[in-house]
Amino acid sequence: MQKHLAIYISNSFDKESLIKTIFFGELISGFSSLKGALFSEVILNKFIDEEIRHGKMNVATQTKNSLLHSSEGERKKALLDHIIAQKPDYLVIDNVFGNLDVATQAYIEKELAALSETTSIVQIANRKLDVLPFIKGIYQVENNKLVEFSNTENKTEPFYFIEALPTVEYHDKPEILNPLVKFNQVSINYGERSILNSISWEIKSGQFWQLMGPNGSGKSTILSMIFGDNPKAYGQDITLFGVKKGSGESIWDIKQKIGYFSSEMLRGFTRRDAIGNMIASGFFDTVGLYKTPTNAQIKIAQHWLRVLNMFDIRKQCFLSLSRGHQRLVLIARAMVKNPPLLILDEPTNGLDDSDAALFCELINKIATETDTAILYVSHRKEANLDPDFIYELLPTEQGSTGRVID
Repeated sequence: MQKHLAIYISNSFDKESLIKTIFFGELISGFSSLKGALFSEVILNKFIDEEIRHGKMNVATQTKNSLLHSSEGERKKALLDHIIAQKPDYLVIDNVFGNLDVATQAYIEKELAALSETTSIVQIANRKLDVLPFIKGIYQVENNKLVEFSNTENKTEPFYFIEALPTVEYHDKPEILNPLVKFNQVSINYGERSILNSISWEIKSGQFWQLMGPNGSGKSTILSMIFGDNPKAYGQDITLFGVKKGSGESIWDIKQKIGYFSSEMLRGFTRRDAIGNMIASGFFDTVGLYKTPTNAQIKIAQHWLRVLNMFDIRKQCFLSLSRGHQRLVLIARAMVKNPPLLILDEPTNGLDDSDAALFCELINKIATETDTAILYVSHRKEANLDPDFIYELLPTEQGSTGRVID
């Protein structure tokens, strides 16, 4: 067995059991007598839970901040520093680049390359492009044994979504007030820290935007001023759907015009809702159905079930679906109310190559067949997605400035 190896898996693979077999020495010979460590979001969440429950800060970032109040990049840097200090014989790393900007990815990759001189690295990867360059042995698990990965393309069949999306047959055609979102010279500070510096940006109906920028550059702040109730938005020159922010608009009126999906939405979700009910819950902006939908709403939800090829399994438990198919359901949930704007926050984080391709096909279909504007927030440039425009945040000491990349 090579000193370093990658294990390529799909989202349907039992990752938790895989990690256990590695640490118990059942999969990789010789590991049972060695000291191992795990670099994973599971470990990060345990440390964060300790902070919340007991006020213990066992791992601190380079700026001495708690993990809870740090960016994803700062958290992963801190966890890696903590692990290196333990001097393990081998390190298992899982979803190493998820939610990280390009600079932080480069930092983590450099640190792991240096660590690989003295420590065995086992990478669990579900995206081929994420395999670390110093790892030459790539394997899959078959019959509880490692076999060399066959580099044959495992492409998703094109045109998986044959059914046309719901049209005005179901929806009243909404009045389009362009631009949907307008920021005019918006500057935001938190205490002495400047976040945004004179941001001017417009999103119009039907446009497909990607919002990019390093961790901590203000992407979440911008989203919270559009979708959330960030008090920093009041007093700023921001117009949402034709209404000036702070002029008496209801946060619920704004949410009704926005479909929203984040890869973090279902963290800790345990409700046993049916797939059909999960889609219908989008009419009420709840995760899970608590109200009885109207006949018209039921027809729309059923149409989306046919689009997703899930009508025949609509009563099946949502949690029984793969991670990728759960996200397809949540996109349908976000779209049932025919929103003028769809926000996708790190939507492909944690997906395997096959599910990511399927996800991208659905988003491209929405971009092509509807007037819904799409705001895609991610560090990752997905090969199968082609936004019309990119808005990039550029950090400075006075806060991030922005520029449009056509």
